[in-house]
Amino acid sequence: MARLRRALGPEQAGIFPITAPASEQESGPRSGSTRSCTLVWPLEGESGGSGHLQDPVLQGPAREPAGVATPRWPTSPAPLSLPSPQLGVVHTEGGFVEGVNKKLGLLGIGGRSVDVFKGIPYAAPPKALENPQRHPGWQGTLKAKDFKQKCLQVTLTQLNTQGSEDCLYLNIWVPQGRKEVSQNLPVMIWIFGGAFIFGSGQGLNFFSDYQYEGEEMATRGNVIVVTFNYRIGPLGFLSTGDAHLPGNYGLRDQHMAIAWVKRNIAAFGGDPNNISIFGESAGGASVSLQILSPYNKGLIRRAISQSGVALAPWGIQEDPLSWAKQIAKKVGCPLDDTARMAECLKVTDPRALTLAYKIPLVGLEYPFLFYLGLLPVVDGDFIPDDPINLFANAADIDYIAGTNNMDGHLFASIDLPAINVDILTVTGEDIFKLVSQVTMGKGPRGANATFDFYTASWAQDSSQEAKKKTVVDLETDLGFLMPTKMAVAQHRANAKSARTYTYLFSHPTRIPLLPNWVGADHTTDLQYVFGKPFDNPLIYRPQDRTVSQTMIAYWTNFARTGDPNKGHSAVPTQWDPYTEENGNYLEINKKMDGQSLKQHLRSSYLQYWTHTYQALPTVTGDGVAPLLPSNDSNALPVPPMDDSVTAP
Repeated sequence: MARLRRALGPEQAGIFPITAPASEQESGPRSGSTRSCTLVWPLEGESGGSGHLQDPVLQGPAREPAGVATPRWPTSPAPLSLPSPQLGVVHTEGGFVEGVNKKLGLLGIGGRSVDVFKGIPYAAPPKALENPQRHPGWQGTLKAKDFKQKCLQVTLTQLNTQGSEDCLYLNIWVPQGRKEVSQNLPVMIWIFGGAFIFGSGQGLNFFSDYQYEGEEMATRGNVIVVTFNYRIGPLGFLSTGDAHLPGNYGLRDQHMAIAWVKRNIAAFGGDPNNISIFGESAGGASVSLQILSPYNKGLIRRAISQSGVALAPWGIQEDPLSWAKQIAKKVGCPLDDTARMAECLKVTDPRALTLAYKIPLVGLEYPFLFYLGLLPVVDGDFIPDDPINLFANAADIDYIAGTNNMDGHLFASIDLPAINVDILTVTGEDIFKLVSQVTMGKGPRGANATFDFYTASWAQDSSQEAKKKTVVDLETDLGFLMPTKMAVAQHRANAKSARTYTYLFSHPTRIPLLPNWVGADHTTDLQYVFGKPFDNPLIYRPQDRTVSQTMIAYWTNFARTGDPNKGHSAVPTQWDPYTEENGNYLEINKKMDGQSLKQHLRSSYLQYWTHTYQALPTVTGDGVAPLLPSNDSNALPVPPMDDSVTAP
């Protein structure tokens, strides 16, 4: 397991505004004729460009590359009466692509539409356990109208596999106005979550309504939304910890997608110099790893991490070889030599390899998050150092990072299922056992100190609800909130031109049968970011649409200008930047007003974990992994990884 880092260092820079691109506008040459079109200015080389199409009857001039004069339209013959604007066929570096133009539905914005392109390859079909490569291109016009298969992964039951090795495809949503095709729009690239083992660019499918459909965000925020697949599980993150199997294949897929967008998005009406990446959970951690990687220098302007950062205890795997050995043993590969092991793993049936890694959900000896074994690694190249030491690479990238107020509830429900059953009791002994497991590196003193700190409030309220909330608070703090607070502190301390913002999402989950005290669980925020209350109005309340519009407004404004308050959409209240001194964070829920901007969220708990707890002596013993701080950082406990632990 990775270790939760302490964010140290004084404020090193002030807050500098970033001006929105002067070129940002929604005008452009007319397009969208229902008659056949021909390309008049093809994409050149790798630098990208606008593969715009014109009606051959009009015989308009070729469009010049970005930064050159706008195309001149002829005065004769008389202009045709064109339907609502749409891109039609677009030219990319790989060839022509054709999507579909979709009019907005119920509760949509009248008179507007979105061009949708699904299943555009951004890399060649990957080889198992090797870095992705550029796509060779295709002949003719690619019909980009359907999502491609997700990358090969286990099913939710983990009894079978689904998806395909040939999976490196992306999807694009481009909002169009009423008169002219869009140009120079901000671009938002989504990185999905799923513990680095589940998920896809389109997300779950609910009666043909996919979780990560980008049309609501695109049209309401007037931005281009991009989603994509990347390899997960063993095929994406298996590593021997050396050059024979360095790992991070999924991260390199993500980078390839970002680079493809940089080179090609101008052809779709996007601004290649205004790209934001955003993601949730494992996707949020991926976002922070991408802005820390030197490979993305100059590609990313802004970033948003939702419920996941690189500093999370599940963000980096520090002992990848032990996990590789467990998987190699299951598929019959050598264990004594990493070169032979890697050679064998690469030729193993990818489906067998995928099934060799499973996460247990019952009978766990340790907390659930300890069993997330196939994760990004410090490989000395894509991630050249411990993430705590790489924040200077994000000095000019505006950053938002935040959590849900009960992100830990989902995982606490696995570790102590009784928290969700009113008639079941959670005892102090149950909670002490959990505390002991997450503090094993500090021994009994660490367990006692942590238990006393988290249960101090029981003197005023020792009800079952209070005790169950304590379990959720503990897992939220360790897995999500404290790492996020450290990440924003590190970003702020290393920032030059960049601005830093943080938030707490607290609109309660709508999952039925959960206790009424449950707040915003892990993943609760996703439906609001992607506008599901508008897309499915009959199953959501007006207050849910309010929350959704609020999140879309802040997120897309930030992508446009670097300031969540300024841009295309009005916001309910001012969200001021974070500094170490002010500790600003915005609480996001159905009631947003001047009181929503707050300071120093759970600062006493951050002080406990980064100072009081770390000052306790580290212990070692049978089955207990020693805690060794990395550089000037301190670590939280990791689970034992010896042969006594059954491979998940």
